[in-house]
Amino acid sequence: EVQVVQSGGGSVQTGGSLRLSCAASGFTLENYSVGWFRQAPGKEREGVTCISVGGNLSDGKVYYAHSVKDRFTIASDNAKTTVYLQMNSLKPEDTADYYCAAKYLWSCDGTDPDPRYTYWSQRTQVTVSS
Repeated sequence: EVQVVQSGGGSVQTGGSLRLSCAASGFTLENYSVGWFRQAPGKEREGVTCISVGGNLSDGKVYYAHSVKDRFTIASDNAKTTVYLQMNSLKPEDTADYYCAAKYLWSCDGTDPDPRYTYWSQRTQVTVSS
């Protein structure tokens, strides 16, 4: 089955770190852009970061939301099958359900969710306690 599978997440205290993984199943991420999104209770889904994984796209082009810049890092593995989101210096306001998604043949042009994302992962919960 062609899908993206997210793993990681969990609960940490303020200042802690977590890593999320977004793995392609049934395809590789070459020529895809991968984004991460989050949704906190009672809030709209917001974009966190985006990376263009390469091939015909701008390889490695990355965007971050202002709220996570300098704390979160997105990167793909050399095989272009998995993208990682390293989250450091976590804050209670980072608490949310997180999703990764992939869009084909579109470079990142920001962090907003858009209809071009066709493969969405299941949610994973990130909880940061103060």
